[in-house]
Amino acid sequence: MTIAVIDYGMGNLHSVAKALEHVTHENVIVTRDARRIRGATRLVLPGQGAIRDCMGELEKTELRGLVEELLASQAKPLLGICVGQQMLLDHSDENGGISCLGFLRGEVRKFPTDMRDDRDNRLKVPHMGWNLVHQHHDHPLWAGIDQDEHFYFVHSYYVDATDDATVFGTTEYGCLTAHVAIGRDATFAVQFHPEKSSRAGLKLLENFVQWIP
Repeated sequence: MTIAVIDYGMGNLHSVAKALEHVTHENVIVTRDARRIRGATRLVLPGQGAIRDCMGELEKTELRGLVEELLASQAKPLLGICVGQQMLLDHSDENGGISCLGFLRGEVRKFPTDMRDDRDNRLKVPHMGWNLVHQHHDHPLWAGIDQDEHFYFVHSYYVDATDDATVFGTTEYGCLTAHVAIGRDATFAVQFHPEKSSRAGLKLLENFVQWIP
């Protein structure tokens, strides 16, 4: 078995690869070679920074068509991380709006700059640090992970999915509910960084390695 971390020039590629190597003895590669990506048994789509830049790099590296092909076929498990989650939606509000991959229905929206908690304290944007994740629906990737476990986040935009059936985890930030774990068929994607989320994050990666959709 080979797990391919798709390298289109954006994302915490080697940290993700190292975390995967920690939970499996299988071969983990970081690659942009279409042949090796197609030949892998599992795929990871990372992302970090601005979604417009990530979509642009996906085009420049000529990997967008391949990623869309793999999403359409659902022939092998795929894990999206951070902006790799956001890219699966229809559209992002960033920089006046940008179309995304459209695999899942929904929007990527910007956190308001005047967000406040229930004590009227101003909240920081980006949303950065540890926050609990509520498991909205059961999923094999939640196996062995407590309800309302904490994961590590860094993001200024959040997913607002249209179809409740695709939402597997949520996080509250101020008055907003962000859809931080989404998926369909052989694809699962998270806003948080499992590679930075200690035991719970490693468990999610281990579950992904063992997942048979």
